[in-house]
Amino acid sequence: MTIKETIKKGMIDLKINGIEEPKLKARLLMQFILNKPRQYLLVYDNEPLTLRQEVNYFKGIKKMINGIPLQHITHMQEFMKMNFYVSEDVLIPRPDTEILVEEVISIAKKINAKKILDLCTGSGAIAISLAKYIENSEITAVDINSKALSIAKKNAKTNEVENQITFINSNLFEKVRKEKYDIIVSNPPYIKRDIIKTLNKEVQNEPIMALDGGYDGLDFYRKIIKQSDEYLKFKGFLCLEIGYDQKIDVIELIENEEKYVDTYCKKDLYGNDRVIITKLN
Repeated sequence: MTIKETIKKGMIDLKINGIEEPKLKARLLMQFILNKPRQYLLVYDNEPLTLRQEVNYFKGIKKMINGIPLQHITHMQEFMKMNFYVSEDVLIPRPDTEILVEEVISIAKKINAKKILDLCTGSGAIAISLAKYIENSEITAVDINSKALSIAKKNAKTNEVENQITFINSNLFEKVRKEKYDIIVSNPPYIKRDIIKTLNKEVQNEPIMALDGGYDGLDFYRKIIKQSDEYLKFKGFLCLEIGYDQKIDVIELIENEEKYVDTYCKKDLYGNDRVIITKLN
């Protein structure tokens, strides 16, 4: 079969099995199998595949049909115009999280922030992006999962910011020294525990530890909001990614602490509430 014929069959197989974005995923899988850019596929679409390439391609299609995310097959996800290695040990970075990163970069530039703490760093996408785009920044990246931290360190090296980031294996603030940061940022687990089993197969194949926000999805927000004042400079910022339906609940947690002011929310690309920013008073 030619490249074009194989991609078409792969796309149809994905589509009839209800996989989202079948055309894009079929093409990206082919790029991975051939280790070639998109342009190559367009120019040489009538080139025949070897038997090995064809077999490996349809193995990948079958994995996706069985709920394995494409990113766990290719071990790659683009985020903030950088490439990140991902595996089943980390949450796959989403475009929605770029809204959080862009807002933190904007705040950092306004207040000349250098010291930033990233809680629940996972693949390191947030910490590495901030290190890359905020000049002379010093980032501390924290995660309870040692496997995730290994991946984050690998991504920091690949994106040439390893000297700007200190990685700490810790349950939130537990092993973080009582330093004062200009900004604390986090994309914590925020899915309600009972909801996880209703999500699509791809999401369910991501690490539960990175999804489970407790019974009401707010466990991590409670802890972060309650303790952040001990680690923030005066008028320092707390920046959080939230679930689309958590704005009122998270703002209520912030207001109950009576330590924060000037709280606001930003929407994602689909118009959903996605980021909460607040400032230590």
